[in-house]
Amino acid sequence: MAPLVPSSQPWVEKYRPRQVKDVAHQEEVVRVLTNTLETADLPHMLFYGPPGTGKTTTALAIAYQLYGPELYKSRVLELNASDERGINVVRTKIKDFAAVAVGSARKGGYPCPPYKIIILDEADSMTEDAQNALRRTMETYSKVTRFFFICNYISRIIEPLASRCAKFRFKPLSEDVMSNRILHICNEEGLTLDAQALSTLSAISQGDLRRAITYLQSAARLFGSSISSSDLISVSGAIPEDIVKSLLVACKSGEFDVANKEVSNIIADGYPVSQLLSQFLDVIVNADDIPDEHKARICRKLGEADKCLVDGADEYLQLLDMASETIRALFNIPQGLVF
Repeated sequence: MAPLVPSSQPWVEKYRPRQVKDVAHQEEVVRVLTNTLETADLPHMLFYGPPGTGKTTTALAIAYQLYGPELYKSRVLELNASDERGINVVRTKIKDFAAVAVGSARKGGYPCPPYKIIILDEADSMTEDAQNALRRTMETYSKVTRFFFICNYISRIIEPLASRCAKFRFKPLSEDVMSNRILHICNEEGLTLDAQALSTLSAISQGDLRRAITYLQSAARLFGSSISSSDLISVSGAIPEDIVKSLLVACKSGEFDVANKEVSNIIADGYPVSQLLSQFLDVIVNADDIPDEHKARICRKLGEADKCLVDGADEYLQLLDMASETIRALFNIPQGLVF
């Protein structure tokens, strides 16, 4: 296969760290894994934490540092959530790959230890039956195969699997770390990003560096080399801050008709209500003029509305219900009382 033309390559891949030591903001993980790579004797591993913090990058970097480009394809099996990973795949594809023994063959300065690696990305989406089927496979072929589990929620990994692995928690990336990486990419790509745009990018990506880089590339393709804060908001699908604040102002008026008009305008403009609820939560939590008791009532309603949306409820009705409860909370009106 011909290599990708540099201009068409996703920046997420173009600027993906190739070595463990280059992974940003995960000092403890990097330190332990760097020492472990020196001996090339790895345990089964479980990487967990928020998306876009370097879990998959770290797993791939370990595999490349162990085997190099020549042996990588034959020694590493990568399975993502998009692949079929039910119990039958565990019993066939994974088991067959794990069962094959390999020898130690140091090539081109790479350790090439006598075992293979199976990387199961988004392992928390595997069924419980499939996870249970892996238990015996891990034990039987532990001499010739290592498993790397990558997930966002460690609570969704069954305890027998988690207990067989060395666990590594990946922290959310701070704004400073993300800004430094984004500025590096801007310098490499010849982009201009002012301080406000940089802050906006950190805010809308919520600690997910992969998402931030994707937004940056999208904005660069659409708006050229000079990117503003509004450009980033438009490509991210985030709702402009003044829209969210105007909804809160309408609720503070205490008039249901005013709030209803604002809700109708939001729905008519096509803004996603689930995204609005998320941003409305941030505004409520950070509001200094709302008592904590009232914040609690509003946040509870936000959670209920979000669950209803996931279950397929009507967006307009849920947003209107949330606005109504916000008015009740702000004016200390008991729940269920019609106003």
